[in-house]
Amino acid sequence: MTTPSVPTGGNDEHSQPTPLDGADLAENVPSPGELAPPVGEDPSGLFRGLGEGQTCRLHVFDVAARSDSVIAEFDHTVFEAPNWGADGNTLYLNGEGGLWAFPLESPAEPRRIAYEGLPALNNDHVLDPGGEAIFMSAMDGHIYRGALDGSGVRRVTDEDDVWHFLHGVSPDGTTLGFVRIDGAGGPGRLALVASDGGRVTVVDTGAGHIDGPEWSPDGEWIYFNTERWASKPGHAQLARVPSENPSADKIERLISTDTVDWFPHLAPNGRLAVYLQYPAGTVGHPVDHDVELVLVDTTDWSTPLARVPVFGGQGTINVNSWSPDSRRFAFVSYPHDTRVETDALSTQPSASEVERPR
Repeated sequence: MTTPSVPTGGNDEHSQPTPLDGADLAENVPSPGELAPPVGEDPSGLFRGLGEGQTCRLHVFDVAARSDSVIAEFDHTVFEAPNWGADGNTLYLNGEGGLWAFPLESPAEPRRIAYEGLPALNNDHVLDPGGEAIFMSAMDGHIYRGALDGSGVRRVTDEDDVWHFLHGVSPDGTTLGFVRIDGAGGPGRLALVASDGGRVTVVDTGAGHIDGPEWSPDGEWIYFNTERWASKPGHAQLARVPSENPSADKIERLISTDTVDWFPHLAPNGRLAVYLQYPAGTVGHPVDHDVELVLVDTTDWSTPLARVPVFGGQGTINVNSWSPDSRRFAFVSYPHDTRVETDALSTQPSASEVERPR
């Protein structure tokens, strides 16, 4: 889930809006109708930019080799949240309020998809299982569907002045899973709606904010992170609930940690998963932090297969970014002063020596 920003009001050209955690969103941020610009207007005030000396790096991690490769780097735009296309040759990321296609043969030359009538997007978007379309959350609070060629835009959700942060599509393409936050305040809730629209079902997952709901490849489970076991605000942990008749009493905790764990993403083969891990004490999923991507076998979430240190957080891996063959996943980092970083890396292990727990 992306969290809309509140302008600081300062005049420093390098100052950035302050992102809020989703649990605070309804209380502290204007409603979607107040925040979103009209279609076609410049949405730059809603999205963070790169700081001085900061770049945006698009990565691909090879599971077998345990190697991380930077395939493109940008110094002008914050791109976020990769989806891997069904063709295996294209990544889809949001940036500057739009959706961009990154061909793997030339990832440094992305193409903005020209959707007509689509409001500015955030970083919650998931491909339709059919591979020809994508569902996208927009800054007017609604979920939209559009073909990957830019045609056929339609709005899915009906509730106004409600945030719908999309994260999952059922394997059969019939149901969307999203985080619902309304103007009454309170934490984000797990909600379901038919992919062609209609009545929203809000699922009781117990106390605490939830985020990142997405189905397992076999359709039997919905995975997410939740604060229901938190002893203090922000301590998100990983969980799952049966997709058939989900309820609070059926939730299973996947792992118990002191860290703050977000966005469990299962590979298409169902045997591997990756998630985003913040240091203990982090509140929400903020930008520009030292975090780790943790690769696990889904039969044992407590024993990492690899840890990938990243400077990032929000935008790094908000949505499922596994390749169709389950051999790779994509993510984004946002390092500062890359010249210094490059010098430091020259004294570090090579990419093929990414930390590999034993």
